[in-house]
Amino acid sequence: MSHNDKTNEVPYVITRTFDAPRKLVFKAFTESEHLQHWWGPKGWTLEISEFDFRPGGAFHYSQRSADGQKMWGKFVYREIGEPEKLIYTSSFSDEAGNTVRAPFSQTWPLEILNTLTFTEQEDKTILTMHMAPLSATEEERKTFEAMRPQVQQGFAGTLDQLAAYLSKAN
Repeated sequence: MSHNDKTNEVPYVITRTFDAPRKLVFKAFTESEHLQHWWGPKGWTLEISEFDFRPGGAFHYSQRSADGQKMWGKFVYREIGEPEKLIYTSSFSDEAGNTVRAPFSQTWPLEILNTLTFTEQEDKTILTMHMAPLSATEEERKTFEAMRPQVQQGFAGTLDQLAAYLSKAN
């Protein structure tokens, strides 16, 4: 870790149990043919522009709302420990894949470090997501903290979509 990878704040932690084998839940996060069915805000469609699943590779995508609003985002993969761990940074981007400010806030951190662990328990999978801003300014950290309820609500909706998808894919 380089010195600019400071994540000295308390991360968001979201935990969710899925009624699906760990191997399938991991694949749902790491294979484009699965991701396209559930990733993103409820009611938005996902279009994958680039999918290069390896350390240093990127998942670059756009999402479109029912009313035509379009947002771009990207993940850059850091560590892949199939099927129990996945670490990546996430950010908003432009069409070319350059990191840009979030459309909803000029003080949202540019990059979020995401650490996902997948734990098998009986025939279920417990997903634990840790999210923390990378190299954030004090103002960016405060914005991240203040938006915790909205982020948790957004992820709850996205993970509901994943649960519904897994129930059909299982």
